[in-house]
Amino acid sequence: MNLIKPEYFKIWKSMLDVDIPEAFSEIQHRTLEPHSFTFYTSVSVMSSSKIEGEQMELDSYVKHKILNIEYLPELTEKPNDLYNAYLFANENKLTQKNFLEAHGLIAAHLLPKNQQGAIRHTEMLVMEHKTGKIQYEAAQLAILKDRYTKLWKEIESLLKKDLAIDEVFYYAAFIHLAFVNIHPFGDGNGRISRLLEKWFLAEKLGERAWYIQSEKYYYHQVNEYYRNLARLGMFYEELDYEKSIPFLLMLPQSLIYEG
Repeated sequence: MNLIKPEYFKIWKSMLDVDIPEAFSEIQHRTLEPHSFTFYTSVSVMSSSKIEGEQMELDSYVKHKILNIEYLPELTEKPNDLYNAYLFANENKLTQKNFLEAHGLIAAHLLPKNQQGAIRHTEMLVMEHKTGKIQYEAAQLAILKDRYTKLWKEIESLLKKDLAIDEVFYYAAFIHLAFVNIHPFGDGNGRISRLLEKWFLAEKLGERAWYIQSEKYYYHQVNEYYRNLARLGMFYEELDYEKSIPFLLMLPQSLIYEG
């Protein structure tokens, strides 16, 4: 049974209210400035970080990266680690080895050295950072390595396939969802799941995919983001992926979001 499930694609596509080829074409034809990659990546990084409870304001972090304005290290260390992972992903192919290296970058100020880029060795409950409420139970240790390995085999298979652009967005979102449900690392799973989604898009669609503001959309819709993740259920082995469509529809919405 696939972890990345193709059987919901037709339902998902029937519920789309975004013309994905047209919306992505606008990004492809957008005029960029010399600082555009730094700007858009900074927005993506800080938006993703704030979903995880980081305190620095988005506009302050953009100033930090573009204008070299200094802030207290405790405000910038973890976002800068994530920024380094985005730069690494932009410069390297999406492979399992490179993905683990990206997690090592992300986790530099999150986890001890021996847990950076390493699969966790403890059970995992996923909590919503604002309330402390348990969202769900991640894949149990007994099946963790099997599920993680299987997910990567499916990602590698998709990377080799010729996909239509709608399929690319569907599978990118499903990779994000399947990964975050497994939650294979001790920390940094949310951050790297959103990077993985973007990395897959860039592999299939090219450089301009890095300018999609998916992370910003998820941050501005964070309550819906968590609610849609929670729809599937509390326990990993009982997740109901028939209820995944609302989450999978969020990525296309980010193409037309103007917040």
